[in-house]
Amino acid sequence: MNHYQQNQARDMHANQPMPLQYYTLVDPFVVQTLKSVVGKMLIVETTKDTIRGQLQDVQPDHIVLTAGDSTFFVRIQQIVTIMPI
Repeated sequence: MNHYQQNQARDMHANQPMPLQYYTLVDPFVVQTLKSVVGKMLIVETTKDTIRGQLQDVQPDHIVLTAGDSTFFVRIQQIVTIMPI
């Protein structure tokens, strides 16, 4: 491989996008506490609004609430406060 071909090969690899890696922070104490109130009615205040509903499920990154006929998937990182009803 001559010098031109080496530079061309190097430049080709330099233009390749790096693979994306996603990270989420998990607070195990919050997840554990939320799991202890699954099935109960809660008021969940988020950075956007407040939802009053029954806690259906808890995952490391989100919770599932039902309020009437609606289901809400709320990211735990967006939760400000939680109050049992």
